[in-house]
Amino acid sequence: MVVIQNPINDVSINEINLKDTLQQVITDLDKGESELLIRIVDKLEIQNLNKIYRNKDQTTNVLSFPSDLPIEIDESILGDVVICTDVVANEAKAQNKTFEHHLIHMAIHGTLHLLGYDHVEESDANKMESLEIEILEKIEIANPYE
Repeated sequence: MVVIQNPINDVSINEINLKDTLQQVITDLDKGESELLIRIVDKLEIQNLNKIYRNKDQTTNVLSFPSDLPIEIDESILGDVVICTDVVANEAKAQNKTFEHHLIHMAIHGTLHLLGYDHVEESDANKMESLEIEILEKIEIANPYE
């Protein structure tokens, strides 16, 4: 189940489309019964979270926080993906992409982090990017890395 939190009331987001798209993504990845929270935030909140959890005092587009429930608690919670729509909108404009396509890409990117994918090492980055491209292609979004 995908839950969208939008405490900043960003009306530029098609929450239904975002929720439905991400539900299909996690279903396709055999995690459809899991809970995924997408939180939409402003620059101040994302910068604060980035500073606290990554020691980087700057804004960023997306952060992922995997669930850390003990194994004894029988709940399928993937975790939280926090997205700053101001940053995503600026990146979309700079990269000549639509806001919605870039937002969906960032949400998928963050979700893949919750599933253990990473891009620190080049080989891992290639695997993650390939999966992102494949997922985005299914929903008719162009390769974001071209």
